[in-house]
Amino acid sequence: MESEQPVTQTARELGINVNTLHTWIRKYHGERDVSSGSTVDDQHLYEELKHLRRENARLKEERELLKKAAAFFAKEFAEVRLHRRQPG
Repeated sequence: MESEQPVTQTARELGINVNTLHTWIRKYHGERDVSSGSTVDDQHLYEELKHLRRENARLKEERELLKKAAAFFAKEFAEVRLHRRQPG
């Protein structure tokens, strides 16, 4: 399945996204990276997945910490405003 026609032109003629066509081509060529010719390494994908899961967990922890901090400071701000309004 070789063609002199650019992938972008083929994708346009088929009415599909060029990235979709690139994915199909990689699958046709046995999961080879079309641009470099290197085989996709399952171990590399596994390591990337582990890294992304760790990063996702860290980001979730950070989000929870920031939510707690925002709630704390909102409460403190409300208390300060309340005390300023009360006379003497």
